[in-house]
Amino acid sequence: MNKPLISIIIPTYNRAHLIGETLESILAQTYSNWECIVIDDGSVDNTEGIVGEYVKKDNRFQFHKRPDNRVKGANACRNYGFELSKGEWIKWFDSDDVLLKNAISANSSYFNSEFDVVISSLEYVDYRGIKMDKKHNFISKNTIEDYLIGKITFFTFTPTWRRMFLIQQLSLFDENIFNLDDWDFNLRMLYEDPSIAYIEEPLIQYRIHADSLSHEIGKLNFKEIRSEMRARAKHVKLIKQNKRADITVLKKFIIGRYKYFFKEAMVQKNQYRFYYLKKVLQKELQILDFKGIFKTLFGSVVFLVFNKGYKLLK
Repeated sequence: MNKPLISIIIPTYNRAHLIGETLESILAQTYSNWECIVIDDGSVDNTEGIVGEYVKKDNRFQFHKRPDNRVKGANACRNYGFELSKGEWIKWFDSDDVLLKNAISANSSYFNSEFDVVISSLEYVDYRGIKMDKKHNFISKNTIEDYLIGKITFFTFTPTWRRMFLIQQLSLFDENIFNLDDWDFNLRMLYEDPSIAYIEEPLIQYRIHADSLSHEIGKLNFKEIRSEMRARAKHVKLIKQNKRADITVLKKFIIGRYKYFFKEAMVQKNQYRFYYLKKVLQKELQILDFKGIFKTLFGSVVFLVFNKGYKLLK
């Protein structure tokens, strides 16, 4: 029996210093029937040259540039890569992470089953490739609600999707979202009730480094934060329509996120601190949390006057 083809789709931007290790990990796979489609998002370093060497070495690798008429960003690259792909199974991957050598083989044990998606675990590593003491939570009895509020996460690269399931969807990656793009995509797929197989074995090394998006959130990058909150607001509307989760849970989570940004902005005297305060109060008013509104206002005044009372802003 012929092994099904799996398409590994990688968006990349200025990853010349990292993508070689990623492509080496694909080349080392024990499963051989794959194609790897790298979509460049306009790199100005030597990413094209690095990937080009792999294309010369093995014709299973492809290098393409995002068409000029497509929106810049990883999501447009992912969608374009899907359009070019031929695999029965699809794995979107990142250009700075590493597939362990048995990763595709482990996934392939489900390729001839009725599952729509196979989701594996991962291990976190630092920029040197040293394993970190951090657990990946990705299995739950309440999948949608726990994914909504971050109790579990799949990222973009731990799921491997059946093509037939994906082509039945109205859209794949939202090209107007650049933060929480994996959260948005995976949730919209979960709303469609896919049949899921879980692999508890770590099959991917997820690299945490200085360029990671989480660092931008920690630095209160306003553009990234606004993108995150637009994505969350989008799912408030979707859940109102599909009733797949308790919308109050998500609304309270959003308030918690805005409170976090507000607290950090107050401590750092960030220029957007009163913008975040306004958002907290708006969201608390929407759910008629008058006790919360009082605590937020009181904590804010105490902090502004005495530069103390950080805990009152919780």
